[in-house]
Amino acid sequence: MNNELVFIFEYYDKEVTKMINQKYGFSMMEAYKRFVLSETHKMLTDIELKMWEFSESGIFDMWEAEQVTGDPRNSLYIRRD
Repeated sequence: MNNELVFIFEYYDKEVTKMINQKYGFSMMEAYKRFVLSETHKMLTDIELKMWEFSESGIFDMWEAEQVTGDPRNSLYIRRD
């Protein structure tokens, strides 16, 4: 993985963690852990999916969809309903 992608993934980790912390009140460490261990994060870091083209809000929405439904693919950002 090149340095640019590492920087991009670190950015998403920071921003989505902050969003989880602010909305759900988890500590930053707990929010980070919940995001990094999620299917959403696994998809984000899959180079073939190129999910870094989504905004951090889109990734957060996918994470929330995963928490509610068990599958980040249920997010409106992916389904586009």
